[in-house]
Amino acid sequence: MPSERSLRGKVVAIGIGETTYYKHGQSPDPEFKLALRAILAACEDAGIHPHAIDGFASYGDDRSDAVRLATALGLPRLRSATMQWGGGGGGCCAAVANAAAAIASGQADCVVVFRSLAQGQYGRFGQSAASGSVAGERSYLVPYGVISPPQRFAMRVTRYMHEHGVRQEALRAIALASYHHAQNNPRAIMQGKPLDAERYDTSRWIVEPLRLYDCCMENDGAAALILVDAERADEFRHAPVYLLGAASGSSERFGSHAHNSPTYASANFTTVAKDLYQMAKVSPRDVGSVQSYENFTGGVVMALAEHGFFAPGEANEFLTLPNLSAPSGRLPLNTSGGNLAECYMHGFELVLEAVRQIRGTSCNQVRRSDVALVIGGPMVAPASDLILGSQAAL
Repeated sequence: MPSERSLRGKVVAIGIGETTYYKHGQSPDPEFKLALRAILAACEDAGIHPHAIDGFASYGDDRSDAVRLATALGLPRLRSATMQWGGGGGGCCAAVANAAAAIASGQADCVVVFRSLAQGQYGRFGQSAASGSVAGERSYLVPYGVISPPQRFAMRVTRYMHEHGVRQEALRAIALASYHHAQNNPRAIMQGKPLDAERYDTSRWIVEPLRLYDCCMENDGAAALILVDAERADEFRHAPVYLLGAASGSSERFGSHAHNSPTYASANFTTVAKDLYQMAKVSPRDVGSVQSYENFTGGVVMALAEHGFFAPGEANEFLTLPNLSAPSGRLPLNTSGGNLAECYMHGFELVLEAVRQIRGTSCNQVRRSDVALVIGGPMVAPASDLILGSQAAL
């Protein structure tokens, strides 16, 4: 018999919090203090005392240790502490799923999911250090000058664009949508710095086909989300936001060395998206908004296609600024500004924006706000997904 195991409807998000977002290296506070500030803000948003927390979850090797956080907050006890494997933002949704699983299995009652980053304290995230040797995937790349993430991912994007006839204008539309939405968001780093087609088209190449505005920012700050059991949904300040579905992982041999995976031109959601929709019991046509991690805009093109919003050959027609804009576009995308224009908190700010959309409190509120999709980490492995929804969507 098919398994009925699922997280659907078992946990709710009751609080969200974040610090001010800064350009990389400009935070006045250390990373640990940023994490605490975001967690306390989420507690205030939920209307709970911090001592109600008994679990933490994060990803990307976050340095703010759960035991140290519990001590600083004076928690009576710590029951759950999970860290999602994988670098960068591929774990931003999986960390929420791990927290939800701890609650659903009785290992915790109130779990904070968070991300914190202060690059002035620890150096720029992902920057290569001088070394006499390299190993793993980098040993196939560094000798040929392929060192940075834009170089690595541009090759996958180029292959995809070639295979499906995707034009530069499709990538441009994603960047324009993020900057368009950021202008209404007081939290956004790029508020007051609008982007138009001419400015995009004349910006410098980073690695073809990726221009300056196709690449995510680098920022400091912290963001946090609080989850509890759905049976307690009516106890808190805001209308509950339910976890409908979660999935993470990778497709066959996606992490093969020398960029030799069977499906090279992929964002790595071909299997993850299928699992997500199966758990959530929704389809692409039910989704009212998408918050997609943009490490680079080309990955978003692939990810949206792999989540069933259009066929790859339809990308040029679908991906236009009107279609991607709130409130009434066909698929409002990154309605807070996303990694490109709000803040690059390794994708966790996208989860908070999905909660705002379900609550109806976004700066760019969409017309259909009962179901929101979060896509974490296109072109990385493991990648992860979330679908959040209102009580009406259950």
